Amino acid sequence: MLKSIPENIAHFVKDKPCTSDNIGASGSEVYIFDDMVLKIEDINDSIFAMISVMERLEGRLPLPHIIHHSVGGGKSYLLMSRVKGVMACDEFYLEHRELMLPVLADALHQLWSIDVRDCPRDRSLDTELKEARKRVEQGLVDIADCEPETFGEGGFKDPYELLLWLESNKPKEQELCVSHGDLCLPNIFIDGDKLSGLIDVGDMGIADKWRDISLLYRSLKHNFDGTYGGKVYKDFDPECIFGILGVEKNEQKLKYYLLLDELF
Repeated sequence: MLKSIPENIAHFVKDKPCTSDNIGASGSEVYIFDDMVLKIEDINDSIFAMISVMERLEGRLPLPHIIHHSVGGGKSYLLMSRVKGVMACDEFYLEHRELMLPVLADALHQLWSIDVRDCPRDRSLDTELKEARKRVEQGLVDIADCEPETFGEGGFKDPYELLLWLESNKPKEQELCVSHGDLCLPNIFIDGDKLSGLIDVGDMGIADKWRDISLLYRSLKHNFDGTYGGKVYKDFDPECIFGILGVEKNEQKLKYYLLLDELF
């Protein structure tokens, strides 16, 4: 299944069975072994920034261990340990939310417990907006992948109009913390009733805590209402996450960071 991989990566995975995983929209190739995960993607600066963060925070957050990283032919080959457990969007946990919800809160509280001075990467709002502008100008925003109400009648005309709104309506204050950057249910792993791992940390860095809260809220909403997966789980209100986290809902920031994510 795996061909033309660097020899120093092949050394670890040679002849071992694996499956491919296409969950997510990163455009990368992911191969899952019994105890390892190999992620192959085009080389970009964010990969090296992510590796720096993972190495700095290893042992302080439940992140995969980097076994080996290699580059070649314009590709990055990142071999990591495989975290235990299953995704938080597993049907069992969607049906047993009394087990799942405290783990989601634990994931955020662990991120918030890290001193931001120990994180080597800035993902604060100005940095995000610069990247968003670049994506808009290069035509990289896929509006088909956005919430249906974001663009069109009653929404923004196009990504550029949304960008201008975001640049003109920045929240006055940021509550900076170590942010996962894409804290949705498939990226949170649970083993029993415990948090076992956080994966897909390519956007991890110092950012407003509401960046993660907003994406987690949206992920909860759509995993339970059938948008993701098709199955509707009744009698669930995603608003409960604010009480479980011990934070008061901030409508302005919730709306802002959900709209910002539409450009990524």
